[in-house]
Amino acid sequence: MVMAATVKVGLGSVGFVVFWVLAVFPAVPFMPIGRTAGSLLGAMLMVVFGVITPDQAYAAIDLPILGLLFGTMVVSVYLERADMFKYLGKLLAWKSQGAKDLLCRICLISAVSSAFFTNDTSCVVLTEFVLKIARQQNLPPHPFLLALASSANIGSSVTPIGNPQNLVIAVQSKISFGKFLFGIFPAMLVGVTVNALLLLCMYWKLLSVQKDVEDAAAELVPEEEVVSHRFSPATLSHLTSLNSQELNNSLGVNGHANHAETLRNRVIVGECEIQKAFDSSRNSNASTNDGSLMKREENVSSKRDEYQDDENFRAYDEMCYFPKVWRNKLWKICVYLVTMGMLIALLMGLNMSWTAITAALALVVLDFKDARPSLEKVSYSLLIFFCGMFITVDGFNKTGIPSALWDFMEPYSKIDHAAGIAVLALVILVLSNVASNVPTVLLLGGRVAASAAAISPESEQKAWLILAWVSTVAGNLSLLGSAANLIVCEQARRAQHFGYNLSFWSHLKFGVPSTLIVTGIGLMLIRG
Repeated sequence: MVMAATVKVGLGSVGFVVFWVLAVFPAVPFMPIGRTAGSLLGAMLMVVFGVITPDQAYAAIDLPILGLLFGTMVVSVYLERADMFKYLGKLLAWKSQGAKDLLCRICLISAVSSAFFTNDTSCVVLTEFVLKIARQQNLPPHPFLLALASSANIGSSVTPIGNPQNLVIAVQSKISFGKFLFGIFPAMLVGVTVNALLLLCMYWKLLSVQKDVEDAAAELVPEEEVVSHRFSPATLSHLTSLNSQELNNSLGVNGHANHAETLRNRVIVGECEIQKAFDSSRNSNASTNDGSLMKREENVSSKRDEYQDDENFRAYDEMCYFPKVWRNKLWKICVYLVTMGMLIALLMGLNMSWTAITAALALVVLDFKDARPSLEKVSYSLLIFFCGMFITVDGFNKTGIPSALWDFMEPYSKIDHAAGIAVLALVILVLSNVASNVPTVLLLGGRVAASAAAISPESEQKAWLILAWVSTVAGNLSLLGSAANLIVCEQARRAQHFGYNLSFWSHLKFGVPSTLIVTGIGLMLIRG
């Protein structure tokens, strides 16, 4: 592509730099407006400066990618409501054999969940689980947070729905879900294993320290508290505003067992108004109703003692309690079945965007209630960020600068020999940490694929998969390399009672060797 006019090149570069600064450093002192507003500002500058026309700006927005992203976020919201992530948290603590076993579990569960629920979502919902389990076992959280973030990035590389850059690659390359999965799966499997071994080697002594019995008793976290909190997986704000203790206080009970018992007690009175009164009282200010609630509980308890052998008790129990339980279980099963159906449809090669949207709408219909509370959890700011980024990157492409840089690097980046693959991987690695991974994919994707297509069709697919692998694993290099890293860092810092600061340098000390080793090994296993 020929370079555009000098004025257009200069103005387009200004627009892209503004977008890049605000995307990488969303809280810069001179303009702390955030990533979403920064992407819209970059897009607006491209149009105002005349780099692209308004019609070209609208055409640059990739609707299939937005549809796929929206659909997967809605499915994640309903999976969260169906307690999928609570079950994942239970797997972390179930019959744990110590610190090293826990670290390996975190690596495995983080990688698998990220492949199907995106790395950002997995990090949002699992960070506080990891912190609570580490505190329960009196273990240092640092290695486990690194395991969560790094494994989430590596695991997300294996599917088109694992992270945003893979969404872009899958839609632009038209590689089917199955080919994408099996092309990167060997690299992902070995990468997660190697990453876990590196963590064990680097923190072996720290993980081998026997916990002090008195300290362990002082720091002990009840197991029900570890798995009782809930999250909003599609959004990144006020995620830690409610912990399990606050939820228990709002319920006025100590866990699900007492809550179920309270429901049975209310049923025995035989009047539905009492149950409604308790429900409304529980959602109101508990401090003003403690006295009346205690009296009602005493009356209910006495009634229960009076009628516990009565057939009416069993009748009311079956009529009013068990149907609710089974309806809830049936709804959860439907959520899991719809999700499995979506994954099967993707493996069969159906249109990924419409498959995800169809699954999302099927869950909305099956829920059989107003979908607004669930849809409000979708990160619409992320969708808007993508719109602005598409326009900004398209404008920057029209300046001719990316093409000129690629023309210089292309002769050294041929994927038909090892040296070319190494150079290409190094370029992707650097750009992914400098310009972020999604803009890197948008800037390089078409050019890398066109260069590889001149060799063979198999080389073109391999080039796309190499781009997906390297741009994703590159996120582990530094704390700023991936949104998943920042989510873990921020969630850990803000977690109530479990706050921990994961510093830039402590992450870099592990991130550099892990990224270079895992990337190099994975490149040898990518199948075209």
